[in-house]
Amino acid sequence: MPRLAASALAVALALTGCAGGNEIQASDEDSRFVSGDGSATSFEAADRVEAPEVTGTSLDGDEISLGDYEGGILVLNVWASWCGPCRTEQPVLDEVHTEYADLGVDFLGVNIKDDETAARSYVDSKDVAYPSLYDQPGKVPQAFRDTVPPRSIPSTLVIDPEGRIAARVIGPTTYGQLTELLNPLVVESGFGDPEERPRVAEQEAEAAEEAEATGGDPSGDPSEAPPQEDAEGESSGDGR
Repeated sequence: MPRLAASALAVALALTGCAGGNEIQASDEDSRFVSGDGSATSFEAADRVEAPEVTGTSLDGDEISLGDYEGGILVLNVWASWCGPCRTEQPVLDEVHTEYADLGVDFLGVNIKDDETAARSYVDSKDVAYPSLYDQPGKVPQAFRDTVPPRSIPSTLVIDPEGRIAARVIGPTTYGQLTELLNPLVVESGFGDPEERPRVAEQEAEAAEEAEATGGDPSGDPSEAPPQEDAEGESSGDGR
Protein backbone atom coordinates (compact mmCIF):
# COMPACT_ATOMS: atom_id res chain seq x y z
CA MET A 1 0.00 0.00 0.00
CA PRO A 2 1.59 3.29 -1.05
CA ARG A 3 2.19 5.76 1.75
CA LEU A 4 1.23 9.41 1.59
CA ALA A 5 4.15 11.71 1.02
CA ALA A 6 5.51 13.19 4.24
CA SER A 7 4.64 16.66 3.06
CA ALA A 8 1.01 15.67 2.55
CA LEU A 9 0.82 14.32 6.08
CA ALA A 10 1.85 17.69 7.44
CA VAL A 11 -0.64 19.72 5.40
CA ALA A 12 -2.82 21.97 7.53
CA LEU A 13 -5.56 23.39 5.37
CA ALA A 14 -6.67 26.78 6.66
CA LEU A 15 -10.06 27.09 5.00
CA THR A 16 -11.20 30.09 7.00
CA GLY A 17 -10.11 32.49 4.31
CA CYS A 18 -11.94 30.48 1.65
CA ALA A 19 -15.36 31.13 3.15
CA GLY A 20 -15.41 34.87 2.73
CA GLY A 21 -17.41 35.11 -0.48
CA ASN A 22 -20.32 33.37 -2.09
CA GLU A 23 -19.26 33.52 -5.73
CA ILE A 24 -18.04 30.36 -7.41
CA GLN A 25 -14.98 30.68 -9.60
CA ALA A 26 -16.53 29.17 -12.70
CA SER A 27 -13.82 27.80 -14.93
CA ASP A 28 -13.54 24.89 -17.33
CA GLU A 29 -11.12 23.24 -14.94
CA ASP A 30 -13.52 23.53 -11.99
CA SER A 31 -16.41 22.07 -14.00
CA ARG A 32 -14.67 18.79 -14.80
CA PHE A 33 -16.06 16.89 -11.82
CA VAL A 34 -17.20 13.31 -12.24
CA SER A 35 -19.17 10.92 -10.10
CA GLY A 36 -17.42 7.64 -9.44
CA ASP A 37 -19.02 4.24 -9.76
CA GLY A 38 -19.47 3.81 -6.02
CA SER A 39 -16.58 1.39 -5.69
CA ALA A 40 -15.41 0.85 -2.12
CA THR A 41 -12.08 -0.16 -0.62
CA SER A 42 -11.31 -1.02 2.99
CA PHE A 43 -7.78 -1.09 4.38
CA GLU A 44 -6.41 -3.49 6.95
CA ALA A 45 -4.96 -1.83 10.05
CA ALA A 46 -1.39 -2.50 8.93
CA ASP A 47 -2.01 -0.80 5.56
CA ARG A 48 -3.75 2.34 6.78
CA VAL A 49 -2.11 5.71 6.22
CA GLU A 50 -2.47 8.74 8.42
CA ALA A 51 -5.06 11.25 7.26
CA PRO A 52 -3.75 14.73 6.43
CA GLU A 53 -4.30 17.49 8.96
CA VAL A 54 -7.38 19.45 7.97
CA THR A 55 -8.75 22.52 9.70
CA GLY A 56 -11.38 24.94 8.53
CA THR A 57 -14.64 26.77 9.12
CA SER A 58 -17.98 25.04 8.97
CA LEU A 59 -21.07 26.39 7.22
CA ASP A 60 -22.25 27.35 10.72
CA GLY A 61 -19.09 29.39 11.33
CA ASP A 62 -17.42 26.98 13.75
CA GLU A 63 -13.73 26.10 13.61
CA ILE A 64 -13.31 22.37 13.01
CA SER A 65 -10.26 20.13 12.76
CA LEU A 66 -10.04 16.44 11.92
CA GLY A 67 -8.03 16.15 15.11
CA ASP A 68 -11.22 16.97 17.02
CA TYR A 69 -12.54 13.54 16.06
CA GLU A 70 -9.57 11.41 17.08
CA GLY A 71 -10.56 8.64 19.44
CA GLY A 72 -13.72 7.95 17.44
CA ILE A 73 -14.61 6.87 13.92
CA LEU A 74 -15.19 9.65 11.40
CA VAL A 75 -17.11 9.46 8.13
CA LEU A 76 -15.86 12.30 5.92
CA ASN A 77 -18.15 13.01 2.96
CA VAL A 78 -17.32 15.39 0.09
CA TRP A 79 -20.40 16.96 -1.50
CA ALA A 80 -21.92 19.96 -3.28
CA SER A 81 -25.47 21.25 -3.48
CA TRP A 82 -25.41 21.08 -7.31
CA CYS A 83 -24.32 17.41 -7.30
CA GLY A 84 -27.20 15.07 -8.17
CA PRO A 85 -25.58 11.89 -6.79
CA CYS A 86 -24.86 13.79 -3.56
CA ARG A 87 -28.56 14.52 -3.15
CA THR A 88 -29.37 10.88 -3.89
CA GLU A 89 -27.07 9.54 -1.17
CA GLN A 90 -28.02 12.11 1.49
CA PRO A 91 -30.81 9.99 3.04
CA VAL A 92 -28.29 7.14 3.39
CA LEU A 93 -25.82 9.37 5.22
CA ASP A 94 -28.56 10.72 7.48
CA GLU A 95 -29.79 7.24 8.38
CA VAL A 96 -26.35 5.82 9.12
CA HIS A 97 -25.42 8.95 11.08
CA THR A 98 -28.47 8.46 13.30
CA GLU A 99 -28.08 4.71 13.68
CA TYR A 100 -24.36 4.74 14.49
CA ALA A 101 -24.28 7.82 16.73
CA ASP A 102 -24.01 5.66 19.86
CA LEU A 103 -21.34 3.43 18.32
CA GLY A 104 -18.51 5.95 18.29
CA VAL A 105 -19.18 7.17 14.74
CA ASP A 106 -19.29 10.87 13.79
CA PHE A 107 -19.93 12.47 10.41
CA LEU A 108 -18.34 15.54 8.83
CA GLY A 109 -19.24 16.91 5.42
CA VAL A 110 -16.91 18.84 3.13
CA ASN A 111 -18.74 21.21 0.79
CA ILE A 112 -16.63 22.06 -2.26
CA LYS A 113 -16.89 24.28 -5.35
CA ASP A 114 -20.21 25.63 -4.17
CA ASP A 115 -22.06 28.82 -3.42
CA GLU A 116 -22.06 29.25 0.36
CA THR A 117 -25.68 30.39 0.48
CA ALA A 118 -26.77 27.45 -1.68
CA ALA A 119 -24.83 25.06 0.54
CA ARG A 120 -26.47 26.41 3.69
CA SER A 121 -29.89 26.21 2.08
CA TYR A 122 -29.21 22.60 1.16
CA VAL A 123 -28.31 21.47 4.69
CA ASP A 124 -31.29 23.38 6.09
CA SER A 125 -33.77 21.91 3.61
CA LYS A 126 -32.43 18.38 4.13
CA ASP A 127 -32.18 18.77 7.93
CA VAL A 128 -28.61 17.52 7.87
CA ALA A 129 -27.69 16.98 11.51
CA TYR A 130 -23.89 16.93 11.21
CA PRO A 131 -21.57 19.85 10.31
CA SER A 132 -19.84 20.54 7.00
CA LEU A 133 -16.65 22.43 6.26
CA TYR A 134 -17.01 25.08 3.58
CA ASP A 135 -14.14 24.41 1.15
CA GLN A 136 -14.94 26.35 -2.01
CA PRO A 137 -11.48 25.82 -3.60
CA GLY A 138 -11.59 22.06 -2.96
CA LYS A 139 -8.40 21.90 -0.90
CA VAL A 140 -9.55 19.02 1.28
CA PRO A 141 -9.96 16.58 -1.65
CA GLN A 142 -6.56 17.71 -2.89
CA ALA A 143 -5.04 16.76 0.46
CA PHE A 144 -6.52 13.27 0.11
CA ARG A 145 -5.53 12.95 -3.56
CA ASP A 146 -3.41 9.83 -2.96
CA THR A 147 -6.50 8.04 -1.65
CA VAL A 148 -9.43 9.56 -3.57
CA PRO A 149 -9.42 11.39 -6.94
CA PRO A 150 -9.90 15.09 -6.06
CA ARG A 151 -12.52 15.56 -8.79
CA SER A 152 -14.67 12.62 -7.77
CA ILE A 153 -17.84 13.85 -6.11
CA PRO A 154 -19.39 12.59 -3.98
CA SER A 155 -16.68 10.66 -2.22
CA THR A 156 -16.50 9.27 1.29
CA LEU A 157 -13.62 8.42 3.60
CA VAL A 158 -13.79 6.48 6.86
CA ILE A 159 -11.12 7.46 9.37
CA ASP A 160 -10.31 5.22 12.32
CA PRO A 161 -9.87 6.35 15.95
CA GLU A 162 -6.12 6.75 15.42
CA GLY A 163 -6.64 9.21 12.57
CA ARG A 164 -5.84 6.74 9.78
CA ILE A 165 -7.79 6.13 6.58
CA ALA A 166 -9.68 2.86 7.02
CA ALA A 167 -11.94 2.90 3.95
CA ARG A 168 -13.00 4.94 0.94
CA VAL A 169 -15.93 5.12 -1.46
CA ILE A 170 -15.49 6.77 -4.85
CA GLY A 171 -18.95 7.90 -5.90
CA PRO A 172 -22.33 7.69 -4.13
CA THR A 173 -22.58 5.15 -1.34
CA THR A 174 -25.46 2.98 -0.18
CA TYR A 175 -26.70 1.90 3.24
CA GLY A 176 -25.44 -1.63 2.80
CA GLN A 177 -22.05 -0.55 1.51
CA LEU A 178 -21.37 2.08 4.16
CA THR A 179 -22.48 -0.09 7.07
CA GLU A 180 -20.40 -2.98 5.72
CA LEU A 181 -17.36 -0.70 5.87
CA LEU A 182 -18.22 0.62 9.33
CA ASN A 183 -19.26 -2.57 11.12
CA PRO A 184 -15.87 -4.29 11.39
CA LEU A 185 -14.23 -1.00 12.34
CA VAL A 186 -16.77 -0.42 15.11
CA VAL A 187 -16.06 -3.90 16.48
CA GLU A 188 -12.30 -3.49 16.06
CA SER A 189 -12.46 -0.21 17.99
CA GLY A 190 -14.43 -1.77 20.84
CA PHE A 191 -17.50 0.44 20.35
CA GLY A 192 -20.03 -2.40 20.20
CA ASP A 193 -21.47 -4.84 17.68
CA PRO A 194 -23.66 -3.18 15.04
CA GLU A 195 -24.76 -6.56 13.70
CA GLU A 196 -26.89 -7.00 16.82
CA ARG A 197 -28.82 -3.81 16.21
CA PRO A 198 -31.68 -3.44 13.70
CA ARG A 199 -31.42 -0.52 11.33
CA VAL A 200 -33.25 2.70 12.15
CA ALA A 201 -35.97 2.23 9.53
CA GLU A 202 -36.83 -1.19 10.96
CA GLN A 203 -36.87 0.19 14.50
CA GLU A 204 -39.22 3.00 13.50
CA ALA A 205 -41.52 0.59 11.67
CA GLU A 206 -41.65 -1.73 14.67
CA ALA A 207 -42.37 1.21 16.99
CA ALA A 208 -45.20 2.38 14.72
CA GLU A 209 -46.72 -1.11 14.61
CA GLU A 210 -46.49 -1.41 18.39
CA ALA A 211 -48.11 1.99 18.89
CA GLU A 212 -50.94 1.06 16.54
CA ALA A 213 -51.49 -2.27 18.31
CA THR A 214 -51.67 -0.61 21.73
CA GLY A 215 -53.89 2.26 20.69
CA GLY A 216 -51.06 4.74 20.71
CA ASP A 217 -49.80 3.74 24.16
CA PRO A 218 -46.08 2.85 23.81
CA SER A 219 -46.07 0.98 27.13
CA GLY A 220 -48.51 -1.56 25.79
CA ASP A 221 -50.36 -1.60 29.14
CA PRO A 222 -54.06 -2.33 28.42
CA SER A 223 -55.03 -0.57 31.65
CA GLU A 224 -53.76 2.67 30.16
CA ALA A 225 -55.72 2.32 26.93
CA PRO A 226 -58.81 4.55 26.50
CA PRO A 227 -62.14 2.86 27.46
CA GLN A 228 -64.15 1.38 24.62
CA GLU A 229 -67.82 2.15 24.07
CA ASP A 230 -70.41 -0.63 23.73
CA ALA A 231 -73.16 -0.73 21.15
CA GLU A 232 -75.36 1.64 23.24
CA GLY A 233 -72.60 4.22 23.48
CA GLU A 234 -71.85 3.46 27.15
CA SER A 235 -68.29 3.25 28.35
CA SER A 236 -66.98 -0.23 29.11
CA GLY A 237 -64.50 1.14 31.67
CA ASP A 238 -64.79 0.86 35.43
CA GLY A 239 -66.53 4.22 35.78
CA ARG A 240 -69.96 3.03 34.62
